[in-house]
Amino acid sequence: MSTIAIITARGGSKRIPHKNIKEFMGKPILCYGIEAAIASEAFDEVMVSTDDAEIAEIARKAGAKVPFMRSEKASSDFATTADAIREVLEEYQKRGTIFTEAAVIYPTAPFITADKLRDGMRLLKDMNADSVLPVVRFSFPPQRAFYVRDGKLGFFHEEYKNCRSQDLEPYYHDCGQYCCFKTETFLEKGSLVTEKTYAQVFPESEVQDIDTLEDWKIAEIKYAMMKEKNS
Repeated sequence: MSTIAIITARGGSKRIPHKNIKEFMGKPILCYGIEAAIASEAFDEVMVSTDDAEIAEIARKAGAKVPFMRSEKASSDFATTADAIREVLEEYQKRGTIFTEAAVIYPTAPFITADKLRDGMRLLKDMNADSVLPVVRFSFPPQRAFYVRDGKLGFFHEEYKNCRSQDLEPYYHDCGQYCCFKTETFLEKGSLVTEKTYAQVFPESEVQDIDTLEDWKIAEIKYAMMKEKNS
């Protein structure tokens, strides 16, 4: 059985220039995922899929392999993560290497740790899962969400307006950090989420979507809190 960690790090971020290699708490944010994957010892290969020469250089210095550059097709604004993963797996196949299990790691996810990755890959095996996805609980129940139309406020779901928050089923969303998966199932179905996807549930203090500079600052605060808690 052979495993690979694929860090998807396309160049050309618009909202935060050079986002994938911007310094985060003392080093390029890309390095956190690479270092966690290597330290986990859960992968036979740790590689970065990128179309950017500077990103490739930083990735190699951090210990990852960049055996080939991402194609223009898989680097466009309309290309998906699934497109990038498929390209990587198929390129390795052309070179005679087939991986049975993998993890896709997002480049701006400093909260990833070796332990989390090890646990994800272990759960993938133990549950005979198609994939394992880290998720976080919504801090407020979406069942009681409002809409605003022409300045007026209303409930999306009237049936829940008088329910107590603690009585509503929790909703979760993707942490945007990584996903462990079986490559054969992914290549067949083209999706990381199937009827046999299992969850790793993380606290909100260890999850932050980074789309703006404000998000970046919040992520640094949360990261410092996580490091202090774990030290």
